[in-house]
Amino acid sequence: MSQHKPIRLIVGLGNPGAEYAATRHNAGFWLVDTLAREAGASLRLDSKFHGLAGRGRLHGQDVWFLEPQTYMNRSGLAVVALAQFYKILPDEILVLHDELDIGPGQLKLKQGGGNGGHNGLKDIQSHLSTPNFWRLRIGIGHPGNKNEVASFVLKPPRREEQELIDAALLRAEQGMALVLVGEMGKAMAQLHTDEAKKRQHKAAPGEAQ
Repeated sequence: MSQHKPIRLIVGLGNPGAEYAATRHNAGFWLVDTLAREAGASLRLDSKFHGLAGRGRLHGQDVWFLEPQTYMNRSGLAVVALAQFYKILPDEILVLHDELDIGPGQLKLKQGGGNGGHNGLKDIQSHLSTPNFWRLRIGIGHPGNKNEVASFVLKPPRREEQELIDAALLRAEQGMALVLVGEMGKAMAQLHTDEAKKRQHKAAPGEAQ
């Protein structure tokens, strides 16, 4: 199994301000908040990085945490500023973000690839001049109509969705030890579990699948 570089910067994507705090688009912020607390990192506004930034030690690794405060479509400004300042390469960056293409309760870890129309990813890719950073996609589901996407991501998840997302975030937190040291194959095996399907199996163990 190929070993990748350790992760030195974890970026959570979201929009600043209390009115956005509970919305689906801020799932990346939710996970960074948890990881930063666990690492003993205090996220403070740093104007040169256009965001809330802090450093801590998580699972034995020194890591920077960043929440851009630029609004989603200008996230790359913050990422490139911190990465250049501390000489962090794109393949040492993990971006945590909401993902429409997978359901609540699901996580997908990947490196590179397209941006799926996600404005935060699009801007980061543009500023870094490469798609070669890592992403942890946090499933929020899709409204079913692409014309409703803009309003969908700016609303809070329904209660049952929030429960699935919270369970996935807990799984992400537990899997971070593997991610940080570059054991991406093992991390994927742990993270790519569908929480909704797990619950279905528990609820109806005697039913044919």
